[in-house]
Amino acid sequence: QVQLVESGGGLVQPGGSLNLSCQASGVFLNMHARAWFRQAPGKEREGISCVSSGTGTTYYSNSVKGRFTVIRDSAKKTVYLQMNRLIPEDSAVYRCAARRYCYDTYYTGPYDYWGHGTQVTVSS
Repeated sequence: QVQLVESGGGLVQPGGSLNLSCQASGVFLNMHARAWFRQAPGKEREGISCVSSGTGTTYYSNSVKGRFTVIRDSAKKTVYLQMNRLIPEDSAVYRCAARRYCYDTYYTGPYDYWGHGTQVTVSS
């Protein structure tokens, strides 16, 4: 059974940093690309990043580019989202997802597997 479990969310002040983790269990998941999505109350889900399984190519939305970094640790089946210079608009539930490839359209579905999410709140 494939599972994705996110952790690392919490409350942080504007300008601060958080490091989210997405740990996977299940066979062959290292062959899958891993994406990060977020959704704030009343807003649509936003795809913000993806890292491919082979070359490690990364993709970022304009809203997080330059502030967030996605890192893949294949040995641990874990993908990290390092978030710096956080702003209140980054507050959302962050979920990771997996499918075979990112593609340039990583921000759209479908994805094969989803985690339940972790809450990030940026507030003073």
